[in-house]
Amino acid sequence: MIKNIKLAARTPGQKTTIIDVNGVKVGQGLVIIAGPCSVETESQTIETAIAVKKAGAHMLRGGAFKPRTSPYAFQGLGLKGLKILDKARKETGLPVVTEVVDTRDVSWVGEYADVLQIGARNMQNFSLLREAGKSGKPILLKRGMYSTLEEWLNCAEYILAEGNPNVILCERGIRTFETYTRNTLDLSMIPAVRRESHLPILIDPSHGTGLLPFIEPMSLAAVAAGTDGLEIEVHIDPASALSDKDQQLTIPMFESLMEKLRKLKAFFEESKMYVPGESPDNSTPETKFTLPSAFSEAVD
Repeated sequence: MIKNIKLAARTPGQKTTIIDVNGVKVGQGLVIIAGPCSVETESQTIETAIAVKKAGAHMLRGGAFKPRTSPYAFQGLGLKGLKILDKARKETGLPVVTEVVDTRDVSWVGEYADVLQIGARNMQNFSLLREAGKSGKPILLKRGMYSTLEEWLNCAEYILAEGNPNVILCERGIRTFETYTRNTLDLSMIPAVRRESHLPILIDPSHGTGLLPFIEPMSLAAVAAGTDGLEIEVHIDPASALSDKDQQLTIPMFESLMEKLRKLKAFFEESKMYVPGESPDNSTPETKFTLPSAFSEAVD
Protein backbone atom coordinates (compact mmCIF):
# COMPACT_ATOMS: atom_id res chain seq x y z
CA MET A 1 0.00 0.00 0.00
CA ILE A 2 1.13 3.56 -0.74
CA LYS A 3 1.89 5.53 2.40
CA ASN A 4 0.69 9.05 3.24
CA ILE A 5 -2.34 8.87 0.95
CA LYS A 6 -5.26 9.72 3.22
CA LEU A 7 -8.22 11.02 1.23
CA ALA A 8 -7.53 9.28 -2.08
CA ALA A 9 -6.84 5.85 -0.57
CA ARG A 10 -9.32 3.00 -0.94
CA THR A 11 -10.33 1.53 2.38
CA PRO A 12 -11.32 -2.16 2.67
CA GLY A 13 -14.74 -2.68 1.11
CA GLN A 14 -14.94 0.87 -0.23
CA LYS A 15 -16.60 1.28 -3.61
CA THR A 16 -15.32 3.48 -6.42
CA THR A 17 -16.46 7.06 -5.98
CA ILE A 18 -19.16 8.10 -8.44
CA ILE A 19 -18.86 11.69 -9.65
CA ASP A 20 -21.99 13.29 -11.07
CA VAL A 21 -21.30 15.69 -13.94
CA ASN A 22 -24.69 17.14 -14.87
CA GLY A 23 -26.24 13.67 -14.84
CA VAL A 24 -23.25 11.80 -16.29
CA LYS A 25 -22.03 9.36 -13.63
CA VAL A 26 -18.26 8.94 -13.83
CA GLY A 27 -17.31 5.77 -11.96
CA GLN A 28 -20.50 3.97 -12.93
CA GLY A 29 -20.45 2.13 -16.23
CA LEU A 30 -18.34 3.34 -19.15
CA VAL A 31 -18.16 7.10 -19.80
CA ILE A 32 -16.92 8.41 -23.16
CA ILE A 33 -15.48 11.93 -23.47
CA ALA A 34 -14.86 12.93 -27.07
CA GLY A 35 -14.12 16.00 -29.13
CA PRO A 36 -11.34 17.94 -30.82
CA CYS A 37 -7.92 18.56 -29.36
CA SER A 38 -8.43 22.30 -29.84
CA VAL A 39 -11.41 24.56 -30.33
CA GLU A 40 -10.63 26.16 -33.69
CA THR A 41 -13.90 27.53 -35.04
CA GLU A 42 -17.53 27.55 -33.97
CA SER A 43 -18.65 25.34 -36.85
CA GLN A 44 -15.82 22.82 -36.32
CA THR A 45 -16.59 22.46 -32.61
CA ILE A 46 -20.38 22.33 -32.83
CA GLU A 47 -20.39 19.92 -35.78
CA THR A 48 -18.00 17.63 -33.92
CA ALA A 49 -20.09 17.87 -30.74
CA ILE A 50 -23.29 16.93 -32.57
CA ALA A 51 -21.56 14.00 -34.29
CA VAL A 52 -19.93 12.53 -31.16
CA LYS A 53 -23.18 12.80 -29.22
CA LYS A 54 -25.04 10.99 -32.00
CA ALA A 55 -22.41 8.25 -31.85
CA GLY A 56 -22.90 7.84 -28.10
CA ALA A 57 -20.42 10.14 -26.33
CA HIS A 58 -21.41 11.41 -22.88
CA MET A 59 -19.22 14.52 -22.60
CA LEU A 60 -17.46 16.94 -24.96
CA ARG A 61 -13.75 17.68 -24.72
CA GLY A 62 -12.03 20.64 -26.37
CA GLY A 63 -9.06 22.82 -25.55
CA ALA A 64 -9.45 26.60 -25.32
CA PHE A 65 -6.01 26.90 -23.73
CA LYS A 66 -3.28 24.68 -25.17
CA PRO A 67 0.07 24.41 -23.36
CA ARG A 68 2.39 23.49 -26.20
CA THR A 69 6.04 22.46 -26.38
CA SER A 70 6.80 25.28 -28.82
CA PRO A 71 5.81 28.87 -27.95
CA TYR A 72 5.07 29.38 -31.65
CA ALA A 73 2.51 26.57 -31.89
CA PHE A 74 -1.24 27.22 -31.72
CA GLN A 75 -2.04 28.09 -28.10
CA GLY A 76 -5.84 28.02 -28.29
CA LEU A 77 -8.54 30.68 -28.64
CA GLY A 78 -8.85 31.43 -24.92
CA LEU A 79 -12.10 33.13 -23.93
CA LYS A 80 -13.44 32.90 -27.47
CA GLY A 81 -12.89 29.14 -27.36
CA LEU A 82 -14.73 28.85 -24.05
CA LYS A 83 -17.70 30.71 -25.48
CA ILE A 84 -17.75 28.33 -28.46
CA LEU A 85 -17.72 25.35 -26.07
CA ASP A 86 -20.63 26.91 -24.20
CA LYS A 87 -22.58 27.14 -27.47
CA ALA A 88 -21.77 23.51 -28.23
CA ARG A 89 -23.03 22.49 -24.79
CA LYS A 90 -26.30 24.38 -25.32
CA GLU A 91 -26.68 22.81 -28.76
CA THR A 92 -26.07 19.21 -27.64
CA GLY A 93 -26.55 19.07 -23.88
CA LEU A 94 -23.11 17.49 -23.48
CA PRO A 95 -21.14 18.57 -20.38
CA VAL A 96 -17.87 20.28 -21.30
CA VAL A 97 -14.37 19.17 -20.27
CA THR A 98 -11.63 21.73 -20.89
CA GLU A 99 -8.16 22.44 -19.58
CA VAL A 100 -7.16 25.20 -17.20
CA VAL A 101 -3.48 26.15 -17.14
CA ASP A 102 -3.21 29.15 -14.81
CA THR A 103 -4.35 29.75 -11.23
CA ARG A 104 -5.71 33.15 -12.31
CA ASP A 105 -8.06 31.48 -14.81
CA VAL A 106 -9.69 28.84 -12.61
CA SER A 107 -12.74 30.81 -11.50
CA TRP A 108 -13.77 32.19 -14.88
CA VAL A 109 -12.92 29.02 -16.86
CA GLY A 110 -15.17 27.27 -14.36
CA GLU A 111 -18.03 29.50 -15.50
CA TYR A 112 -17.91 27.77 -18.91
CA ALA A 113 -16.61 24.27 -18.05
CA ASP A 114 -18.39 21.42 -16.30
CA VAL A 115 -15.08 19.63 -15.65
CA LEU A 116 -11.72 21.36 -15.24
CA GLN A 117 -8.85 19.38 -16.72
CA ILE A 118 -5.36 19.57 -15.25
CA GLY A 119 -2.97 18.48 -17.98
CA ALA A 120 0.10 16.29 -17.70
CA ARG A 121 2.49 19.26 -17.70
CA ASN A 122 0.63 20.81 -14.76
CA MET A 123 0.09 17.68 -12.67
CA GLN A 124 2.54 18.92 -10.03
CA ASN A 125 1.59 22.58 -10.26
CA PHE A 126 0.54 22.58 -6.62
CA SER A 127 -0.82 26.13 -6.63
CA LEU A 128 -3.06 25.25 -9.56
CA LEU A 129 -4.17 22.03 -7.86
CA ARG A 130 -5.17 23.93 -4.71
CA GLU A 131 -7.03 26.60 -6.67
CA ALA A 132 -8.84 23.97 -8.74
CA GLY A 133 -9.77 22.18 -5.54
CA LYS A 134 -11.28 25.35 -4.10
CA SER A 135 -13.47 25.75 -7.20
CA GLY A 136 -15.62 22.78 -6.20
CA LYS A 137 -15.78 21.76 -9.86
CA PRO A 138 -15.07 18.15 -10.89
CA ILE A 139 -11.37 17.93 -11.74
CA LEU A 140 -9.92 15.59 -14.38
CA LEU A 141 -6.30 15.08 -13.30
CA LYS A 142 -3.97 13.69 -15.95
CA ARG A 143 -0.89 11.72 -14.99
CA GLY A 144 2.39 13.52 -15.58
CA MET A 145 4.57 12.06 -18.30
CA TYR A 146 7.36 11.20 -15.83
CA SER A 147 5.22 10.59 -12.74
CA THR A 148 4.79 7.53 -10.56
CA LEU A 149 1.45 6.34 -9.23
CA GLU A 150 2.39 7.62 -5.78
CA GLU A 151 3.18 11.09 -7.12
CA TRP A 152 -0.06 11.13 -9.11
CA LEU A 153 -2.21 10.19 -6.12
CA ASN A 154 -0.44 12.76 -3.98
CA CYS A 155 -1.45 15.41 -6.51
CA ALA A 156 -5.04 14.22 -6.26
CA GLU A 157 -4.63 14.57 -2.50
CA TYR A 158 -3.94 18.30 -2.93
CA ILE A 159 -7.34 18.75 -4.61
CA LEU A 160 -9.17 16.53 -2.13
CA ALA A 161 -7.57 18.34 0.80
CA GLU A 162 -9.29 21.55 -0.34
CA GLY A 163 -12.64 19.90 0.34
CA ASN A 164 -13.33 18.91 -3.27
CA PRO A 165 -14.18 15.19 -3.50
CA ASN A 166 -14.74 15.25 -7.27
CA VAL A 167 -11.44 14.05 -8.71
CA ILE A 168 -11.21 11.92 -11.84
CA LEU A 169 -7.84 10.37 -12.70
CA CYS A 170 -6.72 10.04 -16.32
CA GLU A 171 -3.81 7.95 -17.60
CA ARG A 172 -2.51 9.53 -20.82
CA GLY A 173 0.77 7.75 -21.39
CA ILE A 174 4.22 8.22 -19.91
CA ARG A 175 7.60 9.05 -21.45
CA THR A 176 9.86 6.01 -21.77
CA PHE A 177 12.82 5.01 -23.94
CA GLU A 178 10.38 3.77 -26.60
CA THR A 179 10.09 6.22 -29.49
CA TYR A 180 7.77 4.31 -31.83
CA THR A 181 4.69 5.75 -30.13
CA ARG A 182 4.28 9.30 -28.86
CA ASN A 183 4.00 7.99 -25.29
CA THR A 184 3.79 4.59 -23.60
CA LEU A 185 0.19 4.01 -22.54
CA ASP A 186 0.38 2.34 -19.12
CA LEU A 187 -2.79 0.27 -18.81
CA SER A 188 -1.42 -1.36 -15.67
CA MET A 189 -2.52 1.84 -13.93
CA ILE A 190 -6.13 0.67 -14.13
CA PRO A 191 -5.78 -2.24 -11.68
CA ALA A 192 -3.12 -0.30 -9.74
CA VAL A 193 -5.48 2.61 -9.13
CA ARG A 194 -8.30 0.18 -8.35
CA ARG A 195 -6.11 -1.37 -5.66
CA GLU A 196 -4.88 1.87 -4.11
CA SER A 197 -7.63 4.44 -4.63
CA HIS A 198 -11.39 4.87 -4.70
CA LEU A 199 -11.14 7.56 -7.40
CA PRO A 200 -12.43 6.70 -10.89
CA ILE A 201 -9.82 6.31 -13.64
CA LEU A 202 -10.10 7.15 -17.33
CA ILE A 203 -7.75 6.32 -20.20
CA ASP A 204 -6.68 8.73 -22.95
CA PRO A 205 -5.57 6.52 -25.88
CA SER A 206 -5.10 9.53 -28.17
CA HIS A 207 -2.21 11.09 -26.26
CA GLY A 208 -1.24 7.69 -24.92
CA THR A 209 -0.17 6.47 -28.35
CA GLY A 210 -0.21 9.46 -30.71
CA LEU A 211 -0.84 7.08 -33.59
CA LEU A 212 -4.22 6.82 -35.28
CA PRO A 213 -4.19 3.02 -35.90
CA PHE A 214 -3.44 2.37 -32.21
CA ILE A 215 -6.32 4.31 -30.68
CA GLU A 216 -9.00 1.70 -31.30
CA PRO A 217 -7.11 -1.38 -30.01
CA MET A 218 -5.87 0.47 -26.93
CA SER A 219 -9.39 1.74 -26.22
CA LEU A 220 -10.73 -1.80 -26.35
CA ALA A 221 -7.86 -3.05 -24.20
CA ALA A 222 -8.55 -0.33 -21.63
CA VAL A 223 -12.21 -1.36 -21.41
CA ALA A 224 -11.19 -4.99 -20.99
CA ALA A 225 -8.89 -3.90 -18.16
CA GLY A 226 -11.78 -2.16 -16.39
CA THR A 227 -11.43 1.56 -17.09
CA ASP A 228 -14.23 3.88 -15.98
CA GLY A 229 -14.10 5.65 -19.31
CA LEU A 230 -12.15 6.99 -22.26
CA GLU A 231 -11.14 10.47 -23.38
CA ILE A 232 -10.73 10.43 -27.16
CA GLU A 233 -9.80 13.14 -29.65
CA VAL A 234 -12.23 13.43 -32.60
CA HIS A 235 -12.26 16.02 -35.38
CA ILE A 236 -14.51 16.55 -38.39
CA ASP A 237 -11.42 17.07 -40.58
CA PRO A 238 -8.23 15.93 -38.79
CA ALA A 239 -6.00 16.86 -41.76
CA SER A 240 -6.85 20.53 -41.17
CA ALA A 241 -6.51 20.44 -37.36
CA LEU A 242 -4.30 23.09 -35.78
CA SER A 243 -2.96 20.63 -33.20
CA ASP A 244 -2.55 16.84 -32.88
CA LYS A 245 -3.81 16.14 -36.40
CA ASP A 246 -2.13 12.70 -36.46
CA GLN A 247 -4.07 11.33 -33.47
CA GLN A 248 -7.62 12.62 -33.98
CA LEU A 249 -10.25 10.19 -35.20
CA THR A 250 -12.60 11.08 -38.02
CA ILE A 251 -16.32 10.89 -37.28
CA PRO A 252 -16.72 7.52 -39.12
CA MET A 253 -13.73 6.11 -37.18
CA PHE A 254 -15.29 7.21 -33.90
CA GLU A 255 -18.67 5.75 -34.84
CA SER A 256 -16.99 2.43 -35.65
CA LEU A 257 -15.09 2.45 -32.36
CA MET A 258 -18.24 3.20 -30.37
CA GLU A 259 -20.01 0.23 -31.95
CA LYS A 260 -17.13 -2.07 -30.98
CA LEU A 261 -17.08 -0.65 -27.45
CA ARG A 262 -20.80 -1.35 -27.08
CA LYS A 263 -20.30 -4.94 -28.21
CA LEU A 264 -17.37 -5.46 -25.85
CA LYS A 265 -19.30 -3.96 -22.95
CA ALA A 266 -22.28 -6.20 -23.75
CA PHE A 267 -20.00 -9.25 -23.84
CA PHE A 268 -18.71 -8.59 -20.34
CA GLU A 269 -22.18 -7.91 -18.99
CA GLU A 270 -23.71 -11.00 -20.58
CA SER A 271 -20.85 -13.24 -19.44
CA LYS A 272 -21.23 -11.81 -15.92
CA MET A 273 -17.48 -11.32 -15.70
CA TYR A 274 -17.82 -7.68 -14.65
CA VAL A 275 -19.24 -4.42 -15.91
CA PRO A 276 -16.66 -2.28 -17.76
CA GLY A 277 -15.85 0.72 -15.62
CA GLU A 278 -16.08 -1.26 -12.40
CA SER A 279 -13.78 -3.67 -10.61
CA PRO A 280 -15.26 -7.21 -10.36
CA ASP A 281 -17.16 -6.50 -7.16
CA ASN A 282 -16.24 -2.80 -6.97
CA SER A 283 -14.25 -3.35 -3.81
CA THR A 284 -11.75 -6.17 -4.27
CA PRO A 285 -9.67 -5.47 -7.40
CA GLU A 286 -7.58 -8.59 -6.86
CA THR A 287 -10.53 -10.90 -7.62
CA LYS A 288 -9.70 -13.22 -10.51
CA PHE A 289 -11.92 -13.44 -13.57
CA THR A 290 -13.14 -16.68 -15.15
CA LEU A 291 -13.60 -16.62 -18.89
CA PRO A 292 -16.98 -17.98 -20.05
CA SER A 293 -16.76 -21.30 -21.88
CA ALA A 294 -17.94 -19.83 -25.18
CA PHE A 295 -15.07 -17.37 -25.16
CA SER A 296 -12.54 -20.02 -24.13
CA GLU A 297 -13.66 -22.29 -26.96
CA ALA A 298 -13.44 -19.42 -29.44
CA VAL A 299 -9.81 -18.67 -28.64
CA ASP A 300 -8.60 -22.28 -28.31
